[in-house]
Amino acid sequence: MSDDHIPGFDTLAVHAGAQPDPATGARTTPIYQTTSFVFDDVDHAASLFGLQAFGNIYTRIMNPTQAVLEERVAALEGGTAALAVSSGHAAQHLIFHAMLEPGDEFVASRQLYGGSINQFTHSFKQYGWNVAWADFNDPAAIEAAITDKTKAIFCESIANPGGIVMDLDAISAVAKKHGLPLIVDNTMATPYLCRPIEHGADLVVHSLTKFMGGHGNSMGGIIVDAGSFDWSASGKYPMLSEPRPEYQGIKIHETFGNFAFAIACRVLGLRDLGPAISPMNAFLILTGIETLPLRMQKHSDNAKEVAAFLASHEAVSWVSYSGLPGDKSYNTAQKYCPKGSGAVFTFGLKGGYDAGVKLVESLQLFSHLANIGDTRSLVIHPASTTHRQLTDEQKTAAGAGPDVVRLSVGIEDASDIIADLKQALS
Repeated sequence: MSDDHIPGFDTLAVHAGAQPDPATGARTTPIYQTTSFVFDDVDHAASLFGLQAFGNIYTRIMNPTQAVLEERVAALEGGTAALAVSSGHAAQHLIFHAMLEPGDEFVASRQLYGGSINQFTHSFKQYGWNVAWADFNDPAAIEAAITDKTKAIFCESIANPGGIVMDLDAISAVAKKHGLPLIVDNTMATPYLCRPIEHGADLVVHSLTKFMGGHGNSMGGIIVDAGSFDWSASGKYPMLSEPRPEYQGIKIHETFGNFAFAIACRVLGLRDLGPAISPMNAFLILTGIETLPLRMQKHSDNAKEVAAFLASHEAVSWVSYSGLPGDKSYNTAQKYCPKGSGAVFTFGLKGGYDAGVKLVESLQLFSHLANIGDTRSLVIHPASTTHRQLTDEQKTAAGAGPDVVRLSVGIEDASDIIADLKQALS
């Protein structure tokens, strides 16, 4: 392949970051199941610990299997660098650890995964980090929530569970106007369907547990640095702009430039907080990513058929899927997710809460569990499970009201998925 040829997405999903193992010739990336790595000599060790050289020290901080995963996801998202960690929640934790001090704030979308709402509302308060909620369908509402303490703006590209596609260009315009980094959770879309960095995102976060791994067998999360934000301009981000005493006064942003945020999360957050991804999980997720384009297209195609079936069923009062013409997010989805609207969507049953519970119990092909992004079709009633900890008002705002059922449509035959729903609805 010539030096000026840019590989396509499908090729990057298979090859980015990986080479045959130099020691053995193994074509698949090995699982480097080790806790630590031997140094060449004392000077080599000192340079690694002082951030004067890149290399492996200890698997809590980095590992060769993890490094391939990071390079691959960064390539797929169009970022400069990435950091893989133990889960999506861990990734969010490290992002805000690098940005926020006690008393600081960030603005987050009301249309958000229930676990993130819970993390932001309750767990982050223990650090003195405060969240301001806004309707991200309204850029003016986002702007109204910004104060002099605001350090970041956070949303999902496709909201979980409601399936609303966010107008990322409009949101990033607000972020740039106020000199704030935009963080986009791209778990539901994956870079196959949407690339938030191309629409102004400065950081992208994933739960790799979901569609990226794709097989429901491994936990992981990742932070992708777009390399686009100036962490030194405002003085608001001292962990990146000020001298770090533990590294002989190095200024992270000044030293590492357009991949400084990924470095900061690794050497300041992951080093001390410790949510490392295991080499085995990194390997399984890498293997899953090789088929990401094939799976995401099948997920999206199936979901569109299933959503259309449900929209015509007499027991269903509404369907929220941006891939259906007439949906409130349809036009936005055509702009940001032209290949498809993903696998996850919600619908409401005329019988309300009780009907939702009954449907979940009656399905046979679908698995009732708290996850999305598996090859298998999955179902859950959010109000009684994933969003149970929220108030009724928060549930409704998050798209998880009492009548709501969430599907994560798998890659089985669409006719079989629809047949299972038909028998359960009857």
